[in-house]
Order: sequence, then structure tokens, then C-alpha cells
Amino acid sequence: MASSKFFLLTALVALVASQSMASDPSPLQDFCVANKDSLVHVNGFPCKDAKDVNVDDFFIAANLDKPMDTTKSKAGSNVTLINVMKLAGLNTLGISMARIDYAPKGQNPPHTHPRATEILTVLEGSLYVGFVTSNQENKLFSKTLNKGDVFVFPQGLIHFQYNPSYDKPAVAIAALSSQNPGAITIANAVFGSIPPISDDVLTKAFQVDKKAVDWLQAQFWENNHN
Repeated sequence: MASSKFFLLTALVALVASQSMASDPSPLQDFCVANKDSLVHVNGFPCKDAKDVNVDDFFIAANLDKPMDTTKSKAGSNVTLINVMKLAGLNTLGISMARIDYAPKGQNPPHTHPRATEILTVLEGSLYVGFVTSNQENKLFSKTLNKGDVFVFPQGLIHFQYNPSYDKPAVAIAALSSQNPGAITIANAVFGSIPPISDDVLTKAFQVDKKAVDWLQAQFWENNHN
């Protein structure tokens, strides 16, 4: 009896540990192309019937070799994300990618990816990048990157990229360890939520008066992802 209890406890601990360590579920077959028309609701997407899968399920003409428009963003950046919503073949593979264009003095504002670690390489220009550790330390790790440099942002931590040049754009490519990494831009979430967060909460959290909060909430908090 004792040995069976120990076995069950060990199995439970192993199961919990495996779930806590995993981000996206590991594939149990060669591929599981997303069936976005299925009425079944699962964590991710159900598989398309293998006999209906074709090569275009693993392909997208993304034009990532072409500069993207940064003029429509107040942040001066454009994030072109290729995730499972755009490329069905990514389903269960635990990876996605993005091209990020930065106007001169443009930035990808402080944000987090709740489901992914990000590794970024600079293709053109230079970037000042960094991330902040969790409470209580809130330590900033930052560095200026040049063409060809690589930097990693740990999963869930607030991070940013900024182009310090006054006259030259910058370009980076990022890989993320989830088919759907998610993005929470801090300013948008705090001051642009729908419905708005109560002034009483924000004035105390940021130690500012109601006028400052109202002004920030009145700004147009746009999404620089497409």
C-alpha cells in the first residue's frame, strides 16, 4: 500500500512539473496543422485531417525582405508577426517569428510576452534594448546592439527595443518560443484598457493626480503589431 501511494505521488509530482515547465505542448506526431474551422475548443487548435494537409499549410509569402511602414505608429515601429494565426503549420511546434521595423528614434515600447522567450538579432542599424526583472529587485539589463548582434528576453519579463539614431531606420528579426506568444504593451494595457481602470487605482499605483491619469487615458493607445 505504501509503495502504491508513493508511486501515485511521484506520478502526480512529475505531471505537475511537466506542465509547469512546458510552454506550448510538445507535438506527438510529425505535424498538427491548425484546423481553424473546427468547432472543438482546445488549448491551441485541433489538427487538420492529415490527408487534407498540403505544402501551403507550411508556407506564407510574408514579404519579410521588404521594409514595413512605421509612419502610422506613434511609437515609430512596425511588428510583423508570423504566428499560428497566419501560418497554420506552426500549430503545436512551439515557435513563431517577427520582423520589427524601427523609424529613426522609434521604439517597440515596453511589453511582455506571457507565453514565450524571445531571441532577437539586428539586421540593420543599432538598437538600445533591455528587460527588467520581476519584483522585488526590478533590475534593468540593457545593452546597445549593432548589426549582427543577438539578445535574449526571458519569458514574461518586461522588455523593449529603441532605435537611438536620428536619421537611420533599424530592422530586427525575432524568434519566439511559442506558436502564439501573446504581447501585452504596458502603457496600452494600463491606460488604454476597455473599460478603463478606475482613477482611484491608477492615481495611487503611479503616485500622480487624477488629471495626469485622465490625460494618459485620453491618449490613443495603438497597437504596433500586424
